[in-house]
Amino acid sequence: MSPIGRPRAFDEEAVLDRATEVFWRHGYEGASLSALTSAMGINRPSLYATFGSKEQLFQRAFARYHETQVAAARAALDQPSAYASIEAFLRSSADGLTATDHPAGCLSIQGGLACSPENAGIAEILAAGRAATESALEERLSRAVTEGDLLEDTDVRALARFVMALSEGHAVHAAAGASREELHASVDIALRAVDTLHRR
Repeated sequence: MSPIGRPRAFDEEAVLDRATEVFWRHGYEGASLSALTSAMGINRPSLYATFGSKEQLFQRAFARYHETQVAAARAALDQPSAYASIEAFLRSSADGLTATDHPAGCLSIQGGLACSPENAGIAEILAAGRAATESALEERLSRAVTEGDLLEDTDVRALARFVMALSEGHAVHAAAGASREELHASVDIALRAVDTLHRR
């Protein structure tokens, strides 16, 4: 039997990936509908019919992006020690920020660094994504204190914020052209500070 209804003429996930790249390169406000539809290979009616609005398209794109990033972050946090978890998190982040198969930097940062008041919701979505990653990191560090891996008086919230601030700063520098080696050199310095918090 023939399927009921007209099948889509495009791969929804594939066009979503192309839209993600446009948002990544230009930010939410800088990504015009013309640039999006051109990259996605679909017309505006198809975009609206499939994704709703530009904002809903961005939400879908960021959710897809965030899922993969959170998966990578959580894999890093499965390391046996706090030091190893932070190192894996920062080094995998540096590698991802400078990979050549997508725009340099991070969609979470570039997507909404500067949004007008009417698009404040976009910045809030991105901030929530970063906060979720920071919370996962803080939870891992709290467990390290409980297990006796980190010193009892370690401020795990401040440490998680420090690690995130470095990673987010790296995103800005990567987008401006910093190399992978330069980012890893910064990680080396950060790890010296982290090492002082380990219980001997």
